[in-house]
Amino acid sequence: MRTTDLLSRAFSPVTVLARSASTAPGPSLPRLHRAVAAVFVLDGAVFGSWAARVPDVAAQVGAGHSALGLALLCLSVGALASMQVTGGLCARLGPGLVSTAGALLLSLALVLPGLAASIPALCAALFVFGAANGTVNVAANAVGVQVEARTGRPLMSALHAGFSIGGLAGALLGGLGSAVLGVAAHLVLVAALGLVVTAGVAPALLAAAGSPAPAREAAGEPGPGRPTAVLVVLGAIAGCTAFGEGALSDWGALHLRTELHASSTLAAAGYAGFSLAMACGRLAGSRLLALVGERRLLTRGTVLAAAGGVVLVAAPSAPVAVAGFVVVGLGLANVFPLAIARAGVLDGARGIALATTVGYTGLLGGPPMVGLAAEHLGLPLALSTVPLLALVATVLAVSLSGDAVWRPATPATLARAVRDRTDTLVEAVVPRLQPLVSGFGHGTAVYIRDLSALVPPPR
Repeated sequence: MRTTDLLSRAFSPVTVLARSASTAPGPSLPRLHRAVAAVFVLDGAVFGSWAARVPDVAAQVGAGHSALGLALLCLSVGALASMQVTGGLCARLGPGLVSTAGALLLSLALVLPGLAASIPALCAALFVFGAANGTVNVAANAVGVQVEARTGRPLMSALHAGFSIGGLAGALLGGLGSAVLGVAAHLVLVAALGLVVTAGVAPALLAAAGSPAPAREAAGEPGPGRPTAVLVVLGAIAGCTAFGEGALSDWGALHLRTELHASSTLAAAGYAGFSLAMACGRLAGSRLLALVGERRLLTRGTVLAAAGGVVLVAAPSAPVAVAGFVVVGLGLANVFPLAIARAGVLDGARGIALATTVGYTGLLGGPPMVGLAAEHLGLPLALSTVPLLALVATVLAVSLSGDAVWRPATPATLARAVRDRTDTLVEAVVPRLQPLVSGFGHGTAVYIRDLSALVPPPR
């Protein structure tokens, strides 16, 4: 029996509710849009709350850099294990139902890290937390792609802005709450609010859960010409940039506190500024997409993120490092949602699952990798991987050709693109250099003539 069949049986009580809801008229499009936006906000708030309390949880269980990196690796493994399964569940049960169940599990699982008293207990807690987080991410993105397709306009950047806004709120409240609340009490309070939000959005999501998936997709059969290579490249672009998001969310506060001696509130402000910048960039994402197009938005964003990462790592003080956080957030804002939206257009929920799995390898695998590197190289040098991978994402974005449907460029296509860009650069620069060269040559000739006049003639 396949894993998706086993999990389908586990979801059977909620499936009955979804089937009964599907007999009623489906929710209006604005109502469904608001519901999925609330799920994105909830996911961000939960993750931001966790990010703000990572140093406190590490101190609670006595974890150093390596031990904390191992625990965060368990979070990554749990998330990645659930993502491919979630794609199949979305095809069978509908992404609305899976989003509802995932939001419920995410709220409950947030409590577990705050209750951990040892490193093994923290590893187990983060595995469950990561699995719930992975389920919500795939399912909510699948619902978002459906809403985007029905409205006929780009919405994914705005939905991911909800995640950033939630992350901002969670980080700010977490930083303030650290002064008055213990870790467990804080996470229980956030979990209770999450359950209230889930109860509010469940009717709209469950009513939309009864939409039947195409028979081919539900059976797990690949469609004709399934663009697996494109999905992997899109996921790699998302993963390189999500690496920065994961690394800064879990290690940013610790970097500010231990390396730059920031206060707890200022350390939390780093991730808060990062989330605020991402939220602003994503809210403007639709307009930026219309102005510059997908590829330029991707390449310019990743280059900007790389520059901000350099500032963050080399900052001599905490305020300068916080400014680096903001620049990285602006640069990364639209990269992940654009890549995931394109994957959904190409191959539906399963395409989202594949690209998201590859992408979240960076988001969730980045923190443990940074932890292991920090143990041997120091945290600032370990965080220098953030701008490095942002530049890798730039190269991957350039390697994709086509505007309506991206396809991996052949080596000849890539070489031709590089040659065309070089020719354009030469055509733009050479005319500006000609007056400078002419002026330099004329000045040199005058100088030589005047110099020769000063030399007395031979006798």
